[in-house]
Amino acid sequence: MQLTDGIRKHGFRKWYERELLQSHAHLVLLFLCSIGLLTSFGRHGSHETGFDRLIDVAAIALFVAVGLWSLRRYLFLLMHAEQIANQAVCAQCNTYGRLKLVDGPARPAESVRVRCRKCDHEWSIED
Repeated sequence: MQLTDGIRKHGFRKWYERELLQSHAHLVLLFLCSIGLLTSFGRHGSHETGFDRLIDVAAIALFVAVGLWSLRRYLFLLMHAEQIANQAVCAQCNTYGRLKLVDGPARPAESVRVRCRKCDHEWSIED
């Protein structure tokens, strides 16, 4: 979910929580792929026919591809959430995560203008 949509719909803290949950779901998928990969390696040498070995090689390739994708996605989502969270502290009152979007003129897509709910200080969060 995009940062602006998430803050507008759920608030910053819920957006951050959802990003972390989504990221850790990818970590669980990586763990399951690791188990499947080890199982496929264990079964690979025990088959007689070439077709069964071909199926095992295809399963190994699938588990590796999905595992690498889920690892990459896990790291991306986790680092993105942490990068945004590090910028969610108000410079004036040091309040964390209590912010709302500022509606204003069009701005670059990489920057989100926010305002502290406690002291109304405005700053930009680089996305």
